[in-house]
Amino acid sequence: MLAPRTLSLLLSASLLGFSGLTLPAEPPPHPHHPPPQPGLNGSDGALSADLPVALRVFSVDYHHVQAPFEIVLWIMLASLAKLGFHWSGRVPAVVPESCLLIMVGLLVGGVIYGVRHSAPPTLSAEAFFLFLLPPIVLDAGYFLPGRLFFENLGTILWYAVLGTLWNVLGIGLSLHGVCLLASASLGDVSLLHCLLFGSLIAAVDPVAVLSVFQEVRVNEQLHILVFGESLLNDAVTVVLYKLFESFLRLPSVSGLDVLLGGCRVLAVGLGGLCVGLFFGLVAALTSRFTSRAPVIAPLFVFLYSYLSYLTSEMLHLSGITAIVTCAVTMKQYVEANVSEHSNISIQYFLKMWSSVSETLIFIFLGVSTIQDIHMWSWPFVFSTLLLCLVWRASGVLLLTAVVNKLRRNAVTFRDQFIIAYGGLRGAICFSLVFLIDDFPKKRLFITTTIVVILFTVFVQGMTIKPLVELLDVKRKKRALPTVSEEIHSRLIDHLLAGIEDVVGYWGQHYWKDKFEQFNRKYLRRFLIREDHQAPSSILRVYQELERREQRGDEEAPPVDPRRHGRPLLPEEMDSIRRILSRNLQRFSNKTPAYSRHALHQDAAVERPRRPLHSHQSLGEPCTHHTVTHRPQQAEDREFSGAHRVRAGLSRSHTGKARRHVGVNEKSRAYNSFSLSSHSINCWFRYYRYISIFSRPLTFDAHLVSPVSLQCAP
Repeated sequence: MLAPRTLSLLLSASLLGFSGLTLPAEPPPHPHHPPPQPGLNGSDGALSADLPVALRVFSVDYHHVQAPFEIVLWIMLASLAKLGFHWSGRVPAVVPESCLLIMVGLLVGGVIYGVRHSAPPTLSAEAFFLFLLPPIVLDAGYFLPGRLFFENLGTILWYAVLGTLWNVLGIGLSLHGVCLLASASLGDVSLLHCLLFGSLIAAVDPVAVLSVFQEVRVNEQLHILVFGESLLNDAVTVVLYKLFESFLRLPSVSGLDVLLGGCRVLAVGLGGLCVGLFFGLVAALTSRFTSRAPVIAPLFVFLYSYLSYLTSEMLHLSGITAIVTCAVTMKQYVEANVSEHSNISIQYFLKMWSSVSETLIFIFLGVSTIQDIHMWSWPFVFSTLLLCLVWRASGVLLLTAVVNKLRRNAVTFRDQFIIAYGGLRGAICFSLVFLIDDFPKKRLFITTTIVVILFTVFVQGMTIKPLVELLDVKRKKRALPTVSEEIHSRLIDHLLAGIEDVVGYWGQHYWKDKFEQFNRKYLRRFLIREDHQAPSSILRVYQELERREQRGDEEAPPVDPRRHGRPLLPEEMDSIRRILSRNLQRFSNKTPAYSRHALHQDAAVERPRRPLHSHQSLGEPCTHHTVTHRPQQAEDREFSGAHRVRAGLSRSHTGKARRHVGVNEKSRAYNSFSLSSHSINCWFRYYRYISIFSRPLTFDAHLVSPVSLQCAP
C-alpha cells in the first residue's frame, strides 16, 4: 500500500485543475539512484550482456496523463456535486444551487489545506476569462428572449451603462473618503486604487443572477431587466477596470487622458459589437452550405462564437459584447438552415457546457477562499459592503424614476426592490481582483472581494425567494402559451406598426417592422437556403411552432390539466396538421402575396381610390366617402362584420387626420391603414384553421419575430 504522504500528494494533485490552476511549487525529491537508461546496465552506461533489462508487467506514469486526468477529475467532482444537490430532498427549495456549490468548494479547500498545510490551488484569471466564461455568455446570448430583450433594450442599457458608472464612481469616491478618515491603516490607498476597486466590485455576475432567478421564477419583464443588466454590466465594468488600470500605470493623469479614456470606452463597446455582428453573419452564411454535411453543422455555432470572443480579446475590445452579439445575430438563420437534430444538439451541448463551467466556477470560489493571503480591515470591509448596497439601491431608484416617464409599462416599486436586491457578485470581480498589480493593500482587496461575494450569494441569494413571496411580486405564468395567443400577439404587433405608420410616429413597432422588412427582403434570402424559405409568414409561424413542439421545453413549468378540455388523440392531431399545412399552402399559392409596404402600388394598378373627402366650406356639412370593396365570396360572409368595423375605423381616422395632412398624405395614410384592416380580415379567415390548436405548446414568444404579414386577399 502507498504511504499516507503519497496518498495526500495524489489527492492534492488530483484536485488540481488544468493549466489555469496554480499550486505553490515544491522542490522535487532527490532520488538516491538515478533511473537507468534504456538498454544500459550499470553506472557507467556500458552495455551489459550478462544482465538483461527486466520486462515490467505493471507500471505507473502519472505525468503522462496529468493534465487531462486532473481536468476530468474536476469536472467529475462538479457534476457529482450538482447531481447530489438535485437529489438532496428539500434542500433545493431553501438553498440556491450556487450556495451549495460554494460550500462544497469550501469543504474541498479545507481538506486540501489540512492535508498539505498550504494554500489550495486557485483559478487564474486567464483560465476563467478564456475557458469558463465564454460558454456561459454564449448560452445566455443564444437563448436570450429576443422579443423581451429588444423591447426593454433602452431600460437595460440605462441600467447597465449609467447605473454602472453611478456605482463605480460612488463606491470608489466613498471608499477614498473612508481611507482618508482611517489614514493610520489605509493611508497608502490612493484615489485611483479606490476607483479601480470600485470598478471590479460593481460587477454584477450573470452566473449568480441566472442561478438564483431561474429558481425564483419572477415575471418575464423583471427577469430580463435583471439578467440583461447583469450581462451588459460585465462588459462595462471590465472596460472601466482596464481603463483605471492603465491610468495607474501612467506617471500622471491629465484631462486629455480622461477624455481619451472616455473615447476608448466607447470604441471598445462598439468594436465588440461590430466583431460579433460580423462573425454572426459569417456563421449564418456558413450554415447555409451544411446540407451535405449536417453532422458538422453545430460545430460552426461554437467555433464562430468562440472565435468572435478571442478576436475581441486579441484586439482589446469587449469579448462579452462580441459573443452575445454573435449569438443573437446568427440564431434565427442557423435554426432555419440546420436540421432539427442539429438544433437539438446545439441546445443540449450549450446547456451542458455552460452548466459545467458554472459549477466549476462556484466550486473554485469556495476552494480559493481558503488562503494564507488574507488581510483584514474592519472599516474597509464593512464600508465596502454597506456602500455596495446603498449605491446600487439609490442608483436603481433614481434611474427608474427617470425611465418610468418614458415607459408604457412602468417598473413598479416592488420590481425596483428586487432589481436592487438582486445585484449578486461572483466570479467576475473575484477574477479581476487577482489581476491587480502588486501593491501593499492588494491582499485587503482580495479579502474584501471574497466577503462581498459570500454575503451577496448566501444572504441575498437565500433570502430573495422569501422576499419575492412576501412582497407578492408578479411571478412567471404557470400555463404555457397557446397557438392562438401567439397568433394574436403577432396580429397586435402588425396592427401597432400600422397605427404608428398612419399617425407618423417612429416608435418601437415602426422600426421593428422596418427591420423585419429589410430582413425578409435581403438577409433571409441571402443567409437561408432556398428550400428552407417559408412561403409566407403564417406558414413560418406554424413551422416554428411545430419545431418547438417536437423539441420540447424542459424548463417550461407544468400545465394544470384541469384548465383545458379533453386532449386530442394522436390521429386527430395528425389529421389537423395535414389539413392546416395543406390549406395554408393552398391559400399562399392562390394569389400573389403582398404586404402593406407595396399596397399603394398594387392598389393603383387594380382600381383607383377616391379621395377621403372633398374640400368644403365651414358652413357645409362634412360628408365622408367610404371605399367600395370587392364583393365577398360565400365563404367570407361570416366576416362581413370585420368590414363594417374597418369602415368605421376609416371614418373615425378621416375626421382626425383632416386637420393635419393634405389630400395626398391622407390617401397614403388611408392605404396603409386599410391594409392593416384587410390583414385583420385575412387573419380571421386563417383563424378557422388556427383556432383548433388552442392547446398549450412548448413555445417561447421570443422565437417568433414580428415579421410583416403576407396573406392572400
